[in-house]
Amino acid sequence: MDNMNSRAASRPGQPSLPGPAQPLPGGPPPATRVRLSSPADVLAAVPHLFGFHPASSLVVLEAGGARDRVRFGCRYDLPDPPDPQTAADIAEHAASVLRRDRLSTVIAVGYGPGRLVTPLADVLSPALRRAGLTLREMLRAEDSRYWSYLCSQPQCCPPEGVPYDLSSHPVAAAMTVAGMPAFPDRAALERSLAPVTGRAAELMSAATSRAYDRAAALVARAARGGTGDSRGERRTGPAQRGSLRLVIAEGKRAVAEAIGAYRSGSAVTDDQFAWLAVSLADLRVRDDAWARMDPAHSEPHLRLWTDVVRRAEPALVPAPAALLAFVAWQSGNGSLAGLAVGRALAADPGYSLALLLRDIVAAGVPPSAARLPMTPEEVEESYALAGQQERCRRSRRDVPRGRTGHCQDGGTKA
Repeated sequence: MDNMNSRAASRPGQPSLPGPAQPLPGGPPPATRVRLSSPADVLAAVPHLFGFHPASSLVVLEAGGARDRVRFGCRYDLPDPPDPQTAADIAEHAASVLRRDRLSTVIAVGYGPGRLVTPLADVLSPALRRAGLTLREMLRAEDSRYWSYLCSQPQCCPPEGVPYDLSSHPVAAAMTVAGMPAFPDRAALERSLAPVTGRAAELMSAATSRAYDRAAALVARAARGGTGDSRGERRTGPAQRGSLRLVIAEGKRAVAEAIGAYRSGSAVTDDQFAWLAVSLADLRVRDDAWARMDPAHSEPHLRLWTDVVRRAEPALVPAPAALLAFVAWQSGNGSLAGLAVGRALAADPGYSLALLLRDIVAAGVPPSAARLPMTPEEVEESYALAGQQERCRRSRRDVPRGRTGHCQDGGTKA
């Protein structure tokens, strides 16, 4: 299942879907509002809402609120061959997710032949009614024609279907200009996250080796008290953990610089990408980046983390992929969020942030819940407090037998 969430506004019969416009230097992008006043308008908008043109799919959109805003959508693969139990499960899942948000209006579109779409349409309508939801329209689209399951008037819904053309539709054009393009299919969207190849991959491999060397040199320099030359072996043992502070500081600086570059349209070098990927492996750097994902700048953030994911070595993919998944969910692009989660878990099946986001995306949690966990300053303070508490626990363990000790404000007394 793919889903999308939109802060879009709509009215029955004339919904409007605002999408992000191109970013403006020095401030967040303005909203673009697109009105949907016909089935053809809905069909033109769906690919841009999900990021790709659906095929052999059931798409369910939900709207509600004072202005009947389109807020949420799900996409399901059509059971092929048709299976009554699978169809019933899909219908009940869609109804339960939509009912949870307490919205009211549903528009459904089945993409494919009638033998696959109709079995789902037959069970979706009663499932929505049981959930107290209003099915405003149920369409089937195939070969640039659509049919309505709710309209029996031959003058507007002839038996041969109604032709529509997405290539020249003003809704599709407006949403593309607004920064919401649509890939030809889901496979093309997946390829947008594929690792770079050829010469680009060779350059990134060399840059990543330099980044590892830089990290090792910073650790070694810190371990020597900041003196000596910059060469040194990579240290990973417990005694060197404190000397990671330089790496973390440089990583946070790289995060801020990369975000600033993408927001302003500046270029980022292979060495910057590589250092970013290497330093994000530390959770303190990743969480600093996470705290900087202001939703007002979602478009440059999506581009940044997509570029890092594509350039990162496999072992370094989980952190930037999880950040991409968060930003994609935050911006309402559930399809991209799901793919990014998949990239993270393919590299590390136990990566906790990716597992959390996988559950969130699967449950269709709206992007309004994608609040930033903390400010960067609060993230730093939380790690400092955790370090004090850990030092306190270690000090208690080290108190000689027969003596008493206690810890206060991160210090120890024996």
